[in-house]
Amino acid sequence: MPDEYIGGVPGDAGAFNDAARTDEDHRHRAGPGAVLGAGVAGRVTGAIRRHPLRSALGALGVVVIGILAWSVAWYEGQVSGASGGARTVVTVVRGSSMSEVATRLGSQRVVTSTLAFRIYLVLHGTPVVRPGGYLLHRHEAFAALRSALVAGPDVFGVSVPAGFTVDETASRLEQLPGHDASAFVSLANSGAVRSPWQVPGSTNLDGLLGTGTYIVLPDESDKTLLVQMVERFDTQAEQASLAQGAASLGITPYQAVIVASIVQKEGVYSQNLAKVARVIYNRLARGMDLQMDSTVLYSEHRDGGPVTSADLALDTPYNTYLHSGLTPTPICFPSAASLRAALAPAAGNWLYFVVVSKDGTEAFSDTLAGQVANEQLAKSRGLP
Repeated sequence: MPDEYIGGVPGDAGAFNDAARTDEDHRHRAGPGAVLGAGVAGRVTGAIRRHPLRSALGALGVVVIGILAWSVAWYEGQVSGASGGARTVVTVVRGSSMSEVATRLGSQRVVTSTLAFRIYLVLHGTPVVRPGGYLLHRHEAFAALRSALVAGPDVFGVSVPAGFTVDETASRLEQLPGHDASAFVSLANSGAVRSPWQVPGSTNLDGLLGTGTYIVLPDESDKTLLVQMVERFDTQAEQASLAQGAASLGITPYQAVIVASIVQKEGVYSQNLAKVARVIYNRLARGMDLQMDSTVLYSEHRDGGPVTSADLALDTPYNTYLHSGLTPTPICFPSAASLRAALAPAAGNWLYFVVVSKDGTEAFSDTLAGQVANEQLAKSRGLP
């Protein structure tokens, strides 16, 4: 019986021994510390395990690729800009660096990102930007913006000082691209643009254009500019209370502008203006000829210089040595100060004046004898 028990059922002992040998073999292959029974499951688990560093690097790569894709898309969006942006004038100051120009472009929203614009210039070349005004668009495409900067300034300031005429203004405008002096004069004299202060039938705008500086855009027409000049004078006239002041003197607003224009040419300096205006009104009140050299010079299209006997003999409506009263039109654009002087002349009985100092100061007198004495004083000081 013991032998039978030990032998057991045929086949069972062999199966037990085979299992034992299998586990023993596994332990030998797995090495020390291997767990009996890990079997096939342990081998499969080891085959699919990933190293933590490799997984982190893979995730980082995905992030970097995403950032690069976004950066490229962002940069391309900056480069292409947006159509239809509002126009703005950017002024480049002499000596400005490209970094300062880029900052100005950013502050005026011509570019949304100065960084992107600087990168663009590195890739496409940094132009030499000349000082002056540039008409640009907000959110301008970089290619168009760079081309505009390369082309140079296209916005210009034109100064129209007091004492100028339409002809002199036209000569200054002719210095700008796309403008012609004769065309401007022709337009000004055509009656296409009128001032509310003009008398019926007159097309002369001398005296009726506002003084100061005008910003001329590259596509701005002479007519647009002329309208601006008329409107500026209207503002100056309203500020000086032209209509009310003229009425208080018993003259028309247009006559007051004529007086102001003569005051501008004859008085020049602020200390003289109100007294020169009084001389004009005193002479008119007495029926005396004005005898103003500036009016003769206007008829000859001259600004200053000596007046000869031949000039005084020139028979034109503007020769106040030959014709009494005011000139038919103003002879220049008066300053605000000259306009105020014409509307509020100084109190006095003066009939004559002459420059007696190199700083432009004039001496005034009630009599011809006083005028002769002042002329001698001027001559003694080396004045003509």
